[in-house]
Amino acid sequence: MSIKYTKEHEWIRVDGKTAVVGISDYAQKQLGEIVFVELPAAGKNLDKGAEAAVIESVKAASEVYAPASGAVTEVNGALDGAPGKVNADAMGDGWLFKMTLRDAGEIDGLMDADQYAAYVKGLD
Repeated sequence: MSIKYTKEHEWIRVDGKTAVVGISDYAQKQLGEIVFVELPAAGKNLDKGAEAAVIESVKAASEVYAPASGAVTEVNGALDGAPGKVNADAMGDGWLFKMTLRDAGEIDGLMDADQYAAYVKGLD
């Protein structure tokens, strides 16, 4: 399973045609305390780059974009009433949704962990 990152700070972990999507640790730190997460409905078809979810923090609301095209198969129901899980473990228990990829090749242009780390370093 490989993890790739977008310039908008989403991550996608791919296993075959199935993927798990969330926001990076950098993104959750920038947002601050997360107070609400609006997730897409299971079954929703997403196009790469389209708005998929919204995360609200004490600082701001931020859109989460689909890092690849596909259909949402599951959302992280544990975030209902406990959106702070994204702050506590953005790359683990704080995942947002799972999807079936329409074209796994779409993730080829995304950054790997080293590339993303260099990208984030350039932002600070």
